[in-house]
Amino acid sequence: MNTQVFENYESEVRSYCRHFPTVFTKAKGAFFYDEDGRKYIDFFCGAGAVNYGHNNPEIKKKLIEYLESDGVMHALDMYTVPKREFIEIFEEKILKPRGLNYKIQFPGPTGTNANEAALKLARKVKRRRNVFALMGAFHGMTLGSLALTTDKASRRGAGVPLDNVTFIPAPYMFPELDTVAYMEKLLKDDHSGVEKPAALFIETIQAEGGIRVFDVEWLQRVRKFCDDNDILLVVDDVQVGCCRSGTFFSFERAGIQPDIVTMSKSIGGYGLPLAITLLKPEIDVWKPGEHNGTFRGNQLAFVAAKGGIEYMLANDVEGQVKKKGEIVKNFIEKEILPLDTRLEMRGLGLIWGIEFENIPVKGLADRVIEKCFENGLIIEGAGRKNSVVKLMPPLVIEEETLLQGLEIIKKSVAEELGKLS
Repeated sequence: MNTQVFENYESEVRSYCRHFPTVFTKAKGAFFYDEDGRKYIDFFCGAGAVNYGHNNPEIKKKLIEYLESDGVMHALDMYTVPKREFIEIFEEKILKPRGLNYKIQFPGPTGTNANEAALKLARKVKRRRNVFALMGAFHGMTLGSLALTTDKASRRGAGVPLDNVTFIPAPYMFPELDTVAYMEKLLKDDHSGVEKPAALFIETIQAEGGIRVFDVEWLQRVRKFCDDNDILLVVDDVQVGCCRSGTFFSFERAGIQPDIVTMSKSIGGYGLPLAITLLKPEIDVWKPGEHNGTFRGNQLAFVAAKGGIEYMLANDVEGQVKKKGEIVKNFIEKEILPLDTRLEMRGLGLIWGIEFENIPVKGLADRVIEKCFENGLIIEGAGRKNSVVKLMPPLVIEEETLLQGLEIIKKSVAEELGKLS
């Protein structure tokens, strides 16, 4: 396996390849293949970018047809057929059936671009600098999004102060603390020292924060808090949107409507770069060109995004996720948690985490992840000290393959726990 060229010439910033030290050649459905012909089950899913599986044949066909037609490949924000068709299907099949009314902004093609646009717009609308965000949050690696992110290692890389953000304890951190009442106190107490924010940024499921699912009542109270205090509610659905939670938008279970929603990753349908920022019409106060980027509106990704929505609807992906989510939940409860009473699980839909923090062995979750790779499964970590093994398979994974992957996790956990005795 020749990896020398990467080690010689690629920047030290590379990350995932250090966990999966092989050279991949092919991916199909829920599988990766490497140069040695070895097959791996994928529980990583491109960090949530390929919800409909690698090289989904129905979406691929549409991409090939577009390429062969000499369709426009680069158009900045000019009008094109692929953009029109994506907007139409998103409006008619996603927004209207859910009673949602949003304008669609196309920022640069990554999740952090979507959050940068949301951050800038919120401050412009409310004419306030400060924003609230939650401890445990991850919103991106560019400076504005990074200011909203709490991971110490990520923040350290900025090299400049990351300010104008007030961090609120996430509701799971101090069960005895009413975090909504705490935010109210910050606003009403003239000695809090905290500026009123333009917006509150949240993920309804903190993915990188350790698969922390916020309950419906808390989400509803947060919506009311923002309404009562003239604060915009921004939901980052970059990783847990596109049916990952069991509904297309992760906030649907709470019956709330955020003022701004950010999406990327699987909105591109095929793993192609695309991001959108959804905003209520009344806050669309942008001036033309005030927020732009050379690769906003990736034309090929528009084709794939439309194909992804068509595939999702035709194959009841939301229903698949709910069914398979129960399979994962039941397997972890019955087969993995009994391996050690200190293990915990959290999750919803097809994003789950197994927490190893209560077992006082440094790097145990990392060791399990490495063992999973040895046993033929690609999976990543999350949470404080990377103590959570994070399960995020393609949403369309076959049940047999899903169970095979779960068995590999069980085997790997048992092998690593066995070394402790």
